[in-house]
Amino acid sequence: MLRLLPYLLVTLAASPALAGATAWQELASGASVRLISSDRMDGGETLAGLELRLPEGANTYWRIPGDSGIPTSLDLSASTAISGSEVLWPFPSIETTGGYRDFVYRGAVVLPIRLKPSPGAVLKVMVSLGVCSDICIPARAQLMLSLDPARPDAAEAIRLDQALADVAIGWDVPGEPFAAVTLARDGKGLVIANPDPSIDPGSVIADAGDAGLSLAAPQKSPDGALWTLEAEGGATLSGLAGRPVQFTFMTSRGPYEVTRTVAAAAQ
Repeated sequence: MLRLLPYLLVTLAASPALAGATAWQELASGASVRLISSDRMDGGETLAGLELRLPEGANTYWRIPGDSGIPTSLDLSASTAISGSEVLWPFPSIETTGGYRDFVYRGAVVLPIRLKPSPGAVLKVMVSLGVCSDICIPARAQLMLSLDPARPDAAEAIRLDQALADVAIGWDVPGEPFAAVTLARDGKGLVIANPDPSIDPGSVIADAGDAGLSLAAPQKSPDGALWTLEAEGGATLSGLAGRPVQFTFMTSRGPYEVTRTVAAAAQ
């Protein structure tokens, strides 16, 4: 388990934007953050993004950290003249160290943000994350960027499109990714039936909307027709029956996500 240090709050002044980006601001030693924007309009929407640079050997975490670490979160509620927003999450690296299975980002990372701006729109983001190596430094930062559709930034648009290619999408191929999801008979796992062979079982991440719930990578039945995701620490999952769970996973075609309602255990 990583040792956590107290939160570091970095309040970033509204520094002038250079085309589609703010100036870089330091979060922790060797780690910096900025906002970027394509300012390219498409059907009333545009793409912006939070860009992170992490030093070698350091990582931050996905929106779900896994078994340890600090989830990355973005609060856009202070933005003005923006009627809709959605943070898009590139598929993370999955690392297992010391028995902990974590979902991490390393190096250079761009988190795209889909926006519906009006004239005079200003994107304001409060980001909370961890900058972690042997210890984990929790950090928060406030950033602000004015959006100007009259001045599209082609370079940032390309970089945002590249990040978008790593974001999981809904299942769009014939057939279903798996037949059903049921509660295991002992109540301590979820059972996925008939998974599509293109899915990498080690990549499956289950999100039940409970920050305290962590599921291990699937264990295959001998014939591969059933995958069982057991709860870490032997937790009981009986409360998930009838609830939706989002599954994010990697395939040979790229990352996907689907939501399935958990059926009660078979009798």
